[in-house]
Amino acid sequence: MTNDQATRYKQISNTKIQIPKLVIGICFLVLVWLLFLVSWSFATTLERGISPPVRNENPPLFEEVYRIRLENKIGGTIEVSEDEGQSWAPVGQVLYPTTKVSKNGYAAAKWVAPGRVSATAVNAIHIKTGALDKERTIFSLLPKEFLKPPGKYRSFLSPDSSIYTSIPAGQAIFGGGFSPFVGNLVMLSSNAQPVISLPQDYTPKVDDTLYILVDRPLEYPREIVFENRFGGRISLEYLSGEKKVVGEVLRPVSGVGRFEGSLYADPGRIRANHAGVIDVSVSPLNSLGGFQIVPALHGQDMEYVKKMTQWMVIGPVDVEDPSLEGVAPFFKFFIQPVYQPTDLESADWEEKLLGRFLVEVKYDGSEEWQPMPVFELERNFPLPGWANSALDKVGHFRILFPIDDNGGN
Repeated sequence: MTNDQATRYKQISNTKIQIPKLVIGICFLVLVWLLFLVSWSFATTLERGISPPVRNENPPLFEEVYRIRLENKIGGTIEVSEDEGQSWAPVGQVLYPTTKVSKNGYAAAKWVAPGRVSATAVNAIHIKTGALDKERTIFSLLPKEFLKPPGKYRSFLSPDSSIYTSIPAGQAIFGGGFSPFVGNLVMLSSNAQPVISLPQDYTPKVDDTLYILVDRPLEYPREIVFENRFGGRISLEYLSGEKKVVGEVLRPVSGVGRFEGSLYADPGRIRANHAGVIDVSVSPLNSLGGFQIVPALHGQDMEYVKKMTQWMVIGPVDVEDPSLEGVAPFFKFFIQPVYQPTDLESADWEEKLLGRFLVEVKYDGSEEWQPMPVFELERNFPLPGWANSALDKVGHFRILFPIDDNGGN
């Protein structure tokens, strides 16, 4: 090595590499985010079960609010009774019956017991027939719009295992005042035989009559509040004044997406509930837009939940407790889509509105609850950049529960 080379080597070895602070900051945030993607799924035992804070809700004491009866045949009646079956009022007809089930139902269906409602939505009702924790076997009830479903449909749909009805999406049993709850008992009368619980591994037959007994908790909450930040508390408050922390936000939501069914729900309304989701609409009727709240174990199964901002991921209060799939008050027994735009036109509009669920927001730095912000997304165009951060200023969400006495329409 020459003297010149030695001098240059010494200069280089003594030189400090200058990395811009912005680059360091970005690298740090990326590292934190990658660690979070790995770690949020370990904020529970990654087993499903009931943690101590929600033991009283699993199950609660129930009261029947109405029951649904459906004849699985062409022209079969769909009726509702609000007096435990003494009288019935028609709400629609069966257009096409089904004689099949889908063994590949949506993923969260496995966390519902057989013979129970596994999902309730403005655009579908799913009924579980396969074994708990093992199978996803279901059949469905669909509104009339699904005789011709929209293109690029981004949700579970099994045409062969569905009973098609004359009821419009967002009305009657599809979110219009007579929706069931996840976990409601489904019963069967076949060949004029006495009514029995729906058998495990049941497959529908033409002329079967199905009953859904719509029970809800006798003591109903006033609200659930989600603190929309990493490690945010989830609190449940009852009308009696009892308040308790029932979960933790493992990842906040900041984006909105094109969730199917939001076409049929107004902003701030529950679009769907099943064992692995609370779906909230942010769009006007006939437009797409919403976000979802999902439990940790279910969220870990879906790569897009890990990568995108349209999902709030929640877990139990204690990291040693099991995950919340199919657990009340989030994913069973308590929440249903129930609202009609015509409520304001009714003579008893105040009573009707008090009987509906509503989701509100509180922005960072504010103490006031405000209506859900409204966003609309196009089905056939790429998701715009602003959609990924549309809710990033929201510090809290709350689900307000109905305060009517007896449910129904």
